[in-house]
Amino acid sequence: MFLACLTTCLSKLVRDIIDQLAATIRDAAAQRTPLRIRSGGSKDFYGGTPRGETLSVAAYRGIIDYEPSELVITARAGTPLADIEAALRERGQMLGFEPPHFGSQTTLGGCVAAGLSGPRRAYAGAVRDALLGVRMLDGKGDDLHFGGQVMKNVAGFDVSRLLAGSMGTLGAMLEISLKVLPVPVAEATLCFEHTAADAIALMNEWAGKPLPLSATAWHDGKLFVRLSGASAAVDAATNLLGGDRIGEADAQRHWQDIREHTAAFFNTTQSVWRLSVKSTTPPLNLSGAQLLEWNGALRWLATSADAASVRDAAKFGGGHATLFRGDDKAVGVFQPLPPALMTIHRNLKHTFDPAGIFNPGRMYAEF
Repeated sequence: MFLACLTTCLSKLVRDIIDQLAATIRDAAAQRTPLRIRSGGSKDFYGGTPRGETLSVAAYRGIIDYEPSELVITARAGTPLADIEAALRERGQMLGFEPPHFGSQTTLGGCVAAGLSGPRRAYAGAVRDALLGVRMLDGKGDDLHFGGQVMKNVAGFDVSRLLAGSMGTLGAMLEISLKVLPVPVAEATLCFEHTAADAIALMNEWAGKPLPLSATAWHDGKLFVRLSGASAAVDAATNLLGGDRIGEADAQRHWQDIREHTAAFFNTTQSVWRLSVKSTTPPLNLSGAQLLEWNGALRWLATSADAASVRDAAKFGGGHATLFRGDDKAVGVFQPLPPALMTIHRNLKHTFDPAGIFNPGRMYAEF
C-alpha cells in the first residue's frame, strides 16, 4: 500500500512539473516573451549570451529506466550527468561519447542540448549517435515524443537527433534515452614526440588500421594515443606502436584535463576556437597555440587572430569554426550559414517554436 501511494505521489509530482512548464511556455508564447531554458548552467558560457526569463528544468530529474542488458538508459533532463555516469559505472558501462562536464552542475539535458563530445567521439560516435529518443515540450507547450528506448526504433527521419546541439532553440527537453557502451577491459596511453605534420600523418595512418584506438591528441610536440579494448588487443597494439607508456593515473588525468578544459593549454586569456576540419588537413597557418584531437579532425586554437582569418582557415580545411570561449561574441559564435541552410534552420525553428521564444540568439542572431 505504501509503495502504491508513493508511486502515485511521484507520478503526480512529475505531471505537475510538466504541466507547470507547459503553462509557462504557453503564456510566454502568447506574450512573445523570450525564455532561457536552463538547468545546471554549466554551459552558459557556450553560444550566444543567454537572455530571457529562466525556464528551469532542474527539478525534473531522476533516472526513469536503465536496463544494462539492453545498453539503454532513460533519464529526465534535469538529472545531474554525474548521477547517470555513476549508475552506469556500477554496471561496468559508460556514455560512449565521453561528454565534458565543465562544472559539477552539468545535467543530461544540457549535455544533449550543447551537443559536445569528448576524446572518444571519433571512435565511439557523437552525442547524436547515442540519442535514441526524446520527450520534449515545444513552443506551443505540447508534450511531444520522438524515437524510443531501443536501438532499432526509427522509421524515416530521426527527429530526436535534431535536438543534439540545438542549444535549446527548438524546445525544452524532458526525458532522454541514450545508448550506452561497456567500459573497456583494458586501456593504455602512449606518448610520442612528433611535429604537428607528422602527428597528423600518423594519426590518419593508424586510424586506417585495425587498432583499438579510443583517443588521440597532439600539443606542443607531443602526440598522445589511447588504446581501449580487450587486454590482448591493447597489448598487441602497444607493442606494435611503441612510444612511452603513461601510468594509469596520469593517463586518466591527461584525458580528463583535455575533456574538461583544465589542461594548461586552455588556461589562456586569448579566445579559444573549436575548428572542425578534414582530419588530413595540414597544420593550419594561424597565430597562437593549437591542440589537435580526433585524428586531426578537431583543432583547438587559442589565438588573438580575427574571426575572418580563423574561419577562412577552417573553410580551407573543409570545415567550420566555432568561437568556443571569447569576449567578442559580436563576430558570431557559430559559423555563418549559407542562405539555403539558414532557410532550413528557420523552418525548423518555426515548426518547433513558432513564437520564437526559446533561447533567442544562442545559436544565431536571426532566431
